[in-house]
Amino acid sequence: MTSRLVVVSNRIGDPRKAAAGGLAVALGDALSESGGLWFGWSGKVVAGGARGEGDLHLQPSGKVTLATLDLGSDDHAAYYAGYSNRVLWPVFHYRLDLAQFDDGYFEGYQRVNRLFARKLSTLLKPDDIIWVHDYHLIPLAAELRALGCRQRIGFFLHIPMPPPLVMAAIPAHDMLMRSLFAYDLIGLQSEADVAHFARYVEMEAGAERLGRDQYRAFGQQVCARAFPIGIDVDEFQALAQTPESIETRETLRSQYPLRQLLIGVDRLDYSKGLPQRLRAFHRLLADYPENRNSATLIQVATPTREGVESYEDIRRELEGLSGQINGEYGELDWMPVRYIHRTLARRRLPGLYRAGRVALVTPLRDGMNLVAKEFVAAQDAADPGVLVLSRFAGAAEQMRAALLVNPYDIGATAGAVQRALRMPLSERVERHQALLAGVREHDVHRWRREFLQALQAAERAPG
Repeated sequence: MTSRLVVVSNRIGDPRKAAAGGLAVALGDALSESGGLWFGWSGKVVAGGARGEGDLHLQPSGKVTLATLDLGSDDHAAYYAGYSNRVLWPVFHYRLDLAQFDDGYFEGYQRVNRLFARKLSTLLKPDDIIWVHDYHLIPLAAELRALGCRQRIGFFLHIPMPPPLVMAAIPAHDMLMRSLFAYDLIGLQSEADVAHFARYVEMEAGAERLGRDQYRAFGQQVCARAFPIGIDVDEFQALAQTPESIETRETLRSQYPLRQLLIGVDRLDYSKGLPQRLRAFHRLLADYPENRNSATLIQVATPTREGVESYEDIRRELEGLSGQINGEYGELDWMPVRYIHRTLARRRLPGLYRAGRVALVTPLRDGMNLVAKEFVAAQDAADPGVLVLSRFAGAAEQMRAALLVNPYDIGATAGAVQRALRMPLSERVERHQALLAGVREHDVHRWRREFLQALQAAERAPG
């Protein structure tokens, strides 16, 4: 790749830091090939800062330049806390009941995207390849085009694309979708997401389909395809050999020598189906009493967006459900649920996964869900655990060898967990082999490589 890569995201990651995840490492590899730029919000909120203004900071990181932008408190409230997290996040996860359609939010969202475009445009070179990430920055290409930028610009949506009638509930949905046509390439997580995009642009925008993945509308042409994101398998398996991971695995095995561990690791978010998961575990204990004093659910719920009412509600609900299950079924020497509301160090995750007999990855809606792939990568191939996976996670399109469940069906989910706990070794090994082969084939490096190749080959947006 000869052109310089410019990555734009709401937040950036320094690929040289040990805590960087697989995505940061994969993007860092691509950025370092020819020297690159990673542009995003600094995470700093300046009280009383002028609207639509912010200081730009440049920091070298090897061959990569990290460019970060401060936001004023009004801009942060409207763009990030408001439109991104109170409108786009709930709607794209099908939760219209939680969306707050405040006119000021969209105005701030546009204002910050214009600010990003204005600051970024001064750093661009004519032959740059620009890769924009996620729902925070949907209008960015349109703002860059308005400033005269003619570079190739691709967009990847990490969260689900909702069906047309759900998308149409957003008051400014037509402006959002028009903005997407300023990109040369749109990447989505799954074929289901592509189908939703195609149906929307054909129904609402009268788009003409020019080929399998080419669409023309608003006087512009765009390519939209599925690029399912993966993990860095080797990087994650190397984490499993760190002292922290080994200590976590051995500690759990020594503390629970006679227990079968069920593992859940999620951000505390209403899209993750955590109350339904706890109810399914409750049903497991009620309907299959042989699991009492035997099965233990370790549920890690990482704090996120604290202070937002809907997140406080779900936290209280989970604490109540955990207390109910432990009160009803707990013994002096056995607590059915260990609910952990804090961030677990990434280096400890492989050890946690490896200790689990079953992983519960049961979101109500998810773009992909990389926990499912990490769990598979962390397993002992000779004695692997079983993945119970929601059919509503994007990962379900690829991971058909998991036990797929409808998380809304509490009884059926409990039955699937019972099947996982009783699954014979031969079937566990067979399923794990199939899952690991898929996780390796569709890893994060393939995702990055195929997206950038498709962006290089895409026809340029009209000038």
